[in-house]
Amino acid sequence: MPVLDSVTTDFIARATALPPAELATAFDRAVGLRKEGGKEASRAVRTSASQNSTIDHTVRENLRERLDELSEHRQYLLSDAIAACVIAAGAVCKRAKLTDEQYRILLDPFVTAGMDVPPRDA
Repeated sequence: MPVLDSVTTDFIARATALPPAELATAFDRAVGLRKEGGKEASRAVRTSASQNSTIDHTVRENLRERLDELSEHRQYLLSDAIAACVIAAGAVCKRAKLTDEQYRILLDPFVTAGMDVPPRDA
């Protein structure tokens, strides 16, 4: 049985493929939302150890392949993008357990970056 559902796996693939400028936008927006409920919303995401490990590993693997491209755009964008993608992927994974507002706050950075995100009831 897969650790992650197909909606989460698809989100990770699409999020980590975003151009560097959009990944930077997503991270910057996530930082901006921390004081507007983002910190509390991210605490509500309770992935299992195996889900968290799979999300983290997959995001890191996908983005490390793009290190040069990301670094050319902005120093430390690799680590920024990893953080933004892992948090949002965790929200997608546990979307049924989050409130509409928590889900919106955690996925808004990728919406701001121009990405279509899965609905909470997907």
